[in-house]
Amino acid sequence: MTSAITPSPLPSQRLQSIDALRGLVILFMLLDHVRETFFLHRQVSDPMTIDATDPSLFASRTLAHLCAPVFVLLTGLSAWLYGEKHQGRGDVSAFLFKRGLFLVVLEFTLVNFAWTFQLPPTVVYLQVIWAIGLSMIALALLVWLPRPALITLGVLIVAGHNLLDGLHFAPASALHVPWAVLHDRGWWVVTDSLRLRTSYPLLPWIGVIALGYALGPWFARASQADTRQRRLLLAGALALLGFVALRLLNGYGETPWNSYPNVTQTLMSFFNITKYPPSLLFLALTLGTGLLLLRGFERAGSTRWIGVLAVFGAAPMFFYLLHLYVLKGLYLASVALFGRNQGDYFGFEGIAAVWLLALLLAAALYLPVRGFARLKARRRDLAWLKYL
Repeated sequence: MTSAITPSPLPSQRLQSIDALRGLVILFMLLDHVRETFFLHRQVSDPMTIDATDPSLFASRTLAHLCAPVFVLLTGLSAWLYGEKHQGRGDVSAFLFKRGLFLVVLEFTLVNFAWTFQLPPTVVYLQVIWAIGLSMIALALLVWLPRPALITLGVLIVAGHNLLDGLHFAPASALHVPWAVLHDRGWWVVTDSLRLRTSYPLLPWIGVIALGYALGPWFARASQADTRQRRLLLAGALALLGFVALRLLNGYGETPWNSYPNVTQTLMSFFNITKYPPSLLFLALTLGTGLLLLRGFERAGSTRWIGVLAVFGAAPMFFYLLHLYVLKGLYLASVALFGRNQGDYFGFEGIAAVWLLALLLAAALYLPVRGFARLKARRRDLAWLKYL
């Protein structure tokens, strides 16, 4: 959801493909947040309950699985590209640290208020912006490692963190809060009137952002497009093959999948994977798919739809904040006009209405997002713009 690249009026295809992929997953995020706003009476668990989840709802939620892994991977990649344009790792490290702190503050303030509309808040949900911000702070230190060491560390974290799944600390333990932040999704009680929810445990995302930064040389100005595309194909295919192989074994880091009387539910069970924290299989599936999409967008060239997606991806933080407040405004207006029609919630009757509203909102938000992206490209003298 972040971008360290300042968009240019005519970006190269390698850079446009990055913005296009980010734009695609932003639209998937919009779909998921429309679901969370207007379909909350049909809330899903993690992983989802196959017997109680409609296939259309399952598919909509599964598409959103791409969002966080791709955002974080591209944040690492964008950081490397930022260093290529500036003075190397020193500038990258300083930018990552400052940007990371900015995102953490943003999560506690504008983002949390958009979700809860409480001031002062009684609950603060530490979600994806928090995780990206802390991952950037961690990467500010990790960029000084040699690239082979960075790759090794990233792979070890992504592949090995599920070995820690059985480790838990009671709320009274001094390790409860640090472990809740790093790996064990839970509650952090600050005072009698304020609790924090560590919705996105941090440790796996540090591994993902490290691997994203390590991808950087593939996208250097002097790199060859055909070589880069072969590498993306190989890396994406290996990740997906690894997902299938490990999932068939029904073992490490995941709830076992089951066979059902019909193929649809069996496939749902097979792809029903854990996001909080993201398991190895979750990351293998989503990152593998993301790498193949990145290759496909570059090979597609500057088509109209690639350009549209790239507009959304060129101003991701602006879009993120804007869509949250638009959704909250629509929800409050709907309750005021129509009352609550799904128990304690206002909501749609079916998932088709969720998709329709997401498409309408994407169309409505396109022009403001394009305007802001053009402002960033035009006013490079305004340093603060690169933080949005």
